Amino acid sequence: MENGAEDVRVAPGLLRALRSELAAVSRRGYERGLVPGVSGNNSLRVPGTELLLIKATDCCQGEMTEAETVLMSLSGDVLDPGRKPSKEWLWHAGIYRARPEVGGIVHLHPPYSVAFAVADEVPMLVHAAARGHLRALDSVDLLPAGSRELADAVVEKFAGTEIRGLVMREHGTVTVGPDVRTAYYRTEYLEDDAKVALLAAQITGGPPRALRLAEDSAPHAEAEG
Repeated sequence: MENGAEDVRVAPGLLRALRSELAAVSRRGYERGLVPGVSGNNSLRVPGTELLLIKATDCCQGEMTEAETVLMSLSGDVLDPGRKPSKEWLWHAGIYRARPEVGGIVHLHPPYSVAFAVADEVPMLVHAAARGHLRALDSVDLLPAGSRELADAVVEKFAGTEIRGLVMREHGTVTVGPDVRTAYYRTEYLEDDAKVALLAAQITGGPPRALRLAEDSAPHAEAEG
């Protein structure tokens, strides 16, 4: 690894494994229909460092390889010469700074969740798996992708809270976890929850927010396996 401003060395074997994991998780999201084209960006924190790996800009997640991951510092120094990170790296880095327990971040465009975001609503957590794995959600308004304004809005929602996901109005979703695979699974739970909420609303004939849910005496039980 080239020395950068952080002057932190990562064992080559670990770095290769992390690049492979980031690419594999990203490809899964594309294959599941959770992100189109070159949209979205996922990242992971390099354990024990102030570094992150993030998707390269203009890269299709469905075709992503280790060569399309970019190592950089949380302050923005690119440590992979010749590679350009996603323009949304600002809020990835900001979340890692604000939430030390977060080890992975996933930003996809899952259609049912985005449908709620277009309607300017946060999906209700309508089933046990969603409540267990997501705990709480939030939202941010429509702001230009890659902008400082969007980064500040996203980081503000995550800082000082325990939320695990949010919807970005007319844009996509962000989920976090202790590692990138867990963060990705939380996107799957979010999308499944949004889909089920819309289907249940069709059955009852009212809006999703009008659904009458059962009293859940153990809302986190599903996450405990």
